[in-house]
Amino acid sequence: MLANNGIIILLSLLLALIASIMPMPLGVDAFRPDWALVVLVYWSIALPNRVNVTSAWITGFFLDVLLGSTLGVHAAAMALCVYIAAANYQKIRNFSVWQQAIIVGVLAALYHLLVFWMQRFLTDAVFLPSYLYPVATSVILWPWVFLLLRKIRRQFKIT
Repeated sequence: MLANNGIIILLSLLLALIASIMPMPLGVDAFRPDWALVVLVYWSIALPNRVNVTSAWITGFFLDVLLGSTLGVHAAAMALCVYIAAANYQKIRNFSVWQQAIIVGVLAALYHLLVFWMQRFLTDAVFLPSYLYPVATSVILWPWVFLLLRKIRRQFKIT
């Protein structure tokens, strides 16, 4: 049963990566939530011994490949955000879902700013306020992702 648990976590991360590259209309594409980050934050809070910085680095690396960005940019930013979440998982677990959503928003903002800073350093990217739109959608998305993944974790007895 332990192997199935790992497969379910991998499937949720795979679905998050697919949602991160799925085509969207141009008008709403700027608001695309950080699916991979939100799913990684959930698993790192729920199971910090199973999903950790290494998982975040690998997922971020795959996201770099899928998005065609400089290798390591998303991986490093995601690893740092998941490290912060995993290091404080006991505190974050005690907050309400909406308080956790605010924390996810702060982590998503940090993630986007880290990605921008690294891209600015490497490629002279220009900052636009629309770069932070996914932060708002990630905050709004958190309660539903949290409830869905918690139900999956309990149903499949993932420990």
